[in-house]
Amino acid sequence: MTGAGLLAIDVGNTNIHFGLWNGSSWQLSWRARTIVDKMPDEYAVLLRNFLSSAGLTYEAVSGVIIGSVVPPLTLAMVEMALRYIKTEPLVVTHQINTGVKIDIEQPQQAGADRIINAAAVVALYGGPAIVIDFGTATTFDIVSRDGAYRGGAISPGIAVAHDALVSRAARLHKVDLVPPPSAIGSNTIHAMQSGIFWGYVSLVEGLVVRLKAAMNEPDAKVIATGGLSALFQQHTTVIDTIAPELTLDGLRIIYGLNR
Repeated sequence: MTGAGLLAIDVGNTNIHFGLWNGSSWQLSWRARTIVDKMPDEYAVLLRNFLSSAGLTYEAVSGVIIGSVVPPLTLAMVEMALRYIKTEPLVVTHQINTGVKIDIEQPQQAGADRIINAAAVVALYGGPAIVIDFGTATTFDIVSRDGAYRGGAISPGIAVAHDALVSRAARLHKVDLVPPPSAIGSNTIHAMQSGIFWGYVSLVEGLVVRLKAAMNEPDAKVIATGGLSALFQQHTTVIDTIAPELTLDGLRIIYGLNR
């Protein structure tokens, strides 16, 4: 069952995304900064405050599923669920039923987020598809026509690339990650914005072309998620669909398969 009161927790390297599923929709959705050394009790207080803002308590949660790429916080979230919600959470790994065949050389190395996104796409859209997740890293994940996860590509996220450039160049400073007035920058700020933003758009477009060719699926759907997905969709034609809650949807789908 996917059931009312399912708390889905997506632990990423930059943010933690919490969602409360009420049986038909995401009743609540919150994000918090990822702080690796934060204690389970601290995250419990944060969760309590999120719930109370909607007039809810821990009792509103009947089940918990965790997808995490930060091992120390996986343990913290498990402990939080056990101590405060009084339920044993389901933790996503390649060993549980995800509804997706993980067809790569070393399945144990597949990040939980990539498995979860693939599961969501198989259930909601079907294959063949490419999932682009704009996060700390930008990941490109391949779902085959028969619904298998076939790997993909991982590149630095645009914010990571931006920070790396600024930290290594003494005379360059942070700029807004938006397209400049022209691809030809007439000042340092616009030149940086052109190189970073349009360079990143070109990275996305180039990888999509190469991945479709490698899949031999020129009409594969391209589904994007993550905080910057809507911004990039405005400036490229390679993204077919934006799915802001794709990872949370993958978590609830996997929970249903295992409960």
